[in-house]
Amino acid sequence: MITLNQVVKQFATKKGTITAVDDVNLTINEGEIYGVIGFSGAGKSTLIRMFNGLEKPTTGDVVVGGDNIAELSPTDLRKKRQKIGMIFQHFNLLWSRTVFDNISFPLEIAGVSKSERTARVNELIRMVGLEGRENAYPSQLSGGQKQRVGIARSLANNPTVLLCDEATSALDPQTTDEILDLLVNINRQLNLTIILITHEMQVIRKICHQVAVMENGRVVEQGPVMQVFENPQSSVTQRFVKDDLKDAEVEASIDEIMAHYPTGAILRLKFVGSSTGQPIVSRMIRKYDLDANVLAGNIKHTQNGSFGHLIVHVPALTADVERMFDELKVHGVEAEVERRG
Repeated sequence: MITLNQVVKQFATKKGTITAVDDVNLTINEGEIYGVIGFSGAGKSTLIRMFNGLEKPTTGDVVVGGDNIAELSPTDLRKKRQKIGMIFQHFNLLWSRTVFDNISFPLEIAGVSKSERTARVNELIRMVGLEGRENAYPSQLSGGQKQRVGIARSLANNPTVLLCDEATSALDPQTTDEILDLLVNINRQLNLTIILITHEMQVIRKICHQVAVMENGRVVEQGPVMQVFENPQSSVTQRFVKDDLKDAEVEASIDEIMAHYPTGAILRLKFVGSSTGQPIVSRMIRKYDLDANVLAGNIKHTQNGSFGHLIVHVPALTADVERMFDELKVHGVEAEVERRG
């Protein structure tokens, strides 16, 4: 397990002291994929560098597997870092070395014999899907292949923790999905604890179990991904969720429909978990004989289940609509009036 207790990180500059991380408390369980999200300048990059001692907290404790990182001797810290892998946004590969030699490099530093290195590197190449590219140089690889090399290299010493510093930000959407799927498979196969920082909410939604949202160095919200998506509390979290759900496009659709239908109301129906796979709404509409115009709908998937919403226009808010709201709630569907005509 990993814990951060009242962690503060300050930097002295010519303009004064800057607090990059401000009183952060986190608990990350073994085997979790834990996401940290924030916009540029939120403090997330500084935070992740404290997990392996690249930055030391000004005050507070960073405890990884029972060891307080800031209190380790240089020798013990080097040993600890062998069990904390890290992958980067821009890959950080050795351009004069082949794929095989890049992956082998941390094993060489650790003093592993050549035969053991060869066996381990070949195992990792298969794990990350780079068969046939062993003798290629980084300049001959695509962005996704470079990141696969980075992942394999980070796993060379059998780490218990993997740090991902904006690991998909330099990749196109399809390649991003492939790398995220690979990380999920590695997490499940090795029971590896993964800490991932990003500014992309879809990355958090797709693979993380827990999430912490940072703003101005502080964690403003944290919890299970499903819970945070379903009911975001802070304004910055609401913005991330709205962007991921593309609510701006939905708002444009609502404005257009209300211009044509100035009476009636817009309803938003929220589905969580098993209710996303059931035709509950259509049953309710038939039961209460309602006219409903579907404007938009969306279902998103997380590691903990699915959630989604449906936006509909009804001619009027009648007693039947209110009764339908109550019955929908029994089936796990939350209904609210988005806008009245």
